[in-house]
Amino acid sequence: MEIKVNPGDYIKLKLSKFREIEGTVLESYDKSIVLFKLKSGYNIGISKDNILGYRVVRKFKEKVEDFRIPSGKGKPSIGLVVSGGTIASKLDAKTGGVKPLTDIKEFARFYPKLFEIVNVKKIDVPFMIASESMTSKHWIEIAKSVEKMLNDNDIKGVIVTHGTDSLHYTSAALSFFLRDLNKPVVLTYSQRSIDRASSDAELNLQCAAQFALSDCAEVVLVGHASINDDFCYALLGSKVRKLHSSRRDAFKPVNVKPIAKVWPDKGKVEFLSERRPRNKEKVKLDARFNEKVALVKFYPGQDAEILDFYKKKCRGIVIEVFGLGHVMTEDKGKKWIAKIKKLVKDGFVVCAASQTIYGRLNPKVYSAGRELEEAGVIFLEDMLAETAFVKLGYVMAKTKDKNKIRELMLTNLAGEFNELLSG
Repeated sequence: MEIKVNPGDYIKLKLSKFREIEGTVLESYDKSIVLFKLKSGYNIGISKDNILGYRVVRKFKEKVEDFRIPSGKGKPSIGLVVSGGTIASKLDAKTGGVKPLTDIKEFARFYPKLFEIVNVKKIDVPFMIASESMTSKHWIEIAKSVEKMLNDNDIKGVIVTHGTDSLHYTSAALSFFLRDLNKPVVLTYSQRSIDRASSDAELNLQCAAQFALSDCAEVVLVGHASINDDFCYALLGSKVRKLHSSRRDAFKPVNVKPIAKVWPDKGKVEFLSERRPRNKEKVKLDARFNEKVALVKFYPGQDAEILDFYKKKCRGIVIEVFGLGHVMTEDKGKKWIAKIKKLVKDGFVVCAASQTIYGRLNPKVYSAGRELEEAGVIFLEDMLAETAFVKLGYVMAKTKDKNKIRELMLTNLAGEFNELLSG
C-alpha cells in the first residue's frame, strides 16, 4: 500500500486485525521498508507489504523554543565542561540516531534539574567529539578548562560530561594532570540518550552536581550504582573501568571500594572510603603526555618480534600479562626474555599490568615472573592497564631518565595502586 509520511511524523501502523504499533518515522533508504523508532527507543523496520493501514497521529514540526536558563541566584556555583558523548546528544528525528546539543540553552532545556540544584557559573565546550575518537590532546584540553574553574574561588566543584567508551582513560589522565587538587572533579555520562525512557542521564547529572558540592578533592566518576534509578556511586578516577557495553551501571571500581554513595537529594552523600578533603590549595596544571607509548595485550603464542615494531614507534610499553605477571618463557618464550633485556638495555621502558583486571601482580611467585623482573620489567602492582598506559605517557613526558621513570611509575601519584600491606 502507498504510505505518505515524512521523517519525524508520529504514526500508528496496523499490522493485523488485533495488532497495532506506534512510533516516529525515520529516514529509510529502502522504499519498501517503513523505518521508525518505537516508544521504547528502539528502531525497527517493517515491510510495507505487512502493513494493513496507518494513521498519522502527529506531523513532525521542528520546535523552536525561546528557552531561558533558570536563574542561579542563591545557589552554589559549579563549572561545567561539555565534551560530547551520548549525554550531550539529542534524538535526530529523521535518522533515529543522535546528534550533539548545539548550545548550553539546549543542554539546560534537556537537563533542567541540574540547573535547579546549582548555579552553572562557567561553561566550557572545548570540543564535541565521540569519546572513542579522543586522543591525549583532548585530555589536555579538558584539563586546562577544569584547572581554570578549580582556581575560581566562587566555583565549588567541576562537572565534566563525556562519552563512555574511553571515559576511564580521561579520568585517569585528569587524576595525573591536576596536581594539588582542591575541589571535586566529577566526570559523568549516559549510556542511553535523554529521549529514551530508560535514560540514565538525568540521575547521573543530579548526583554529579551533589558530589561536586561535597567535601572531597578527588577526580571521580559518578554514575548509576545499579540498573535502578535510585542512587549513584562516586568512583576514584584512577581505579575505575567500563565493565559492561550497555548497562547503566557500566562502570565499576577495581580493587577498591566506591568513594561514596550519592543520591540526587540535596547534600545526600555517604562516604564509604578515605578521600582527600576539600582544601584551599591552588591547583597546578601538569598536563603533558608523551605519545610514544603503547598498551599491548599478551596472548598465547604471541611472537616476540612484535616488540621490534613497538621499538620503532615508541619509547615505552605496557604489556597486559597473564596472572601474577607472566608471558611465555619456555621454547619461543626465551625470545621474549632476550628481546626485553635488549630493549631495556637500549633505554626502552617495559611495564607490566595484569589482564585479569582484579588482583595484583607478584613476579616473585613463579620463575616466569622472576625472569621478567630480572630482565628489567617494571611490575605495576594492582594498577589497571588503561591507567598504567596513561601514567606511562604522563611520566615519560616529564623525564627521560630510566631510573626516575621507574621511581615515578612505582610512586602512588593519584591512588592508582593500593599499597601492599606487610605481614
